[in-house]
Amino acid sequence: HVQLVESGGGSVQTGGSLRLSCAISGYMYRTGCMGWFRQAPGKEREGVAAIYNGDINDGTTYYAKSVKDRFTVSQDNAKNILYLQMNSLKLEDTAIYFCAISRAAGGYCSILTRGAIDFGFWGQGTQVTVS
Repeated sequence: HVQLVESGGGSVQTGGSLRLSCAISGYMYRTGCMGWFRQAPGKEREGVAAIYNGDINDGTTYYAKSVKDRFTVSQDNAKNILYLQMNSLKLEDTAIYFCAISRAAGGYCSILTRGAIDFGFWGQGTQVTVS
């Protein structure tokens, strides 16, 4: 039973920083794509960032253009916690943020090319409000 639990959301002023965490349990596969998505009111869910776990290209990261150079995705050494460090936050970063896992059967993270379609495990989300 795979379980993902996000934390770290909250309210922050423009230009500020937040770090989101996602505690992962029950995911027993060596390969996977650990991703962050967000959904703002009235908008579709958007892939934000991801990190690939696998025998080849392990640790490869992916970023949406809107967050590149501001957000950093990482994991702890045991790969049980997924992080999203968010700096220089903007009003348009306001959204509910979700962590998710894809089996990454293709050997890479498809978050930027196929969106959420390959992600089968999801957390409940955490609100980030920038004002």
